Amino acid sequence: MIEQTTLDKVREIIAQQLGVDQAEVTDSAHFSNDLNADSLDSVELVMAIEEEFGIEIPDEDAEKITTLAEAVSFIESKKHNKVL
Repeated sequence: MIEQTTLDKVREIIAQQLGVDQAEVTDSAHFSNDLNADSLDSVELVMAIEEEFGIEIPDEDAEKITTLAEAVSFIESKKHNKVL
């Protein structure tokens, strides 16, 4: 089995949490504006990402994560900082 990339994993989590097709979860699709996420969806999404990647996303950072690209960028920066 080929290991999923961070992008693929996050796309899958977003689609599952928001009940949308993975094809709708583009890099720039805004969670609330384009994918109809409400505030509870956003909290659950952050929690699912934290659990999947073993990271903590502070509330002030979570508020800034509104797209797939932003989520992946944040996760990658956290993973990079763990290694250092």
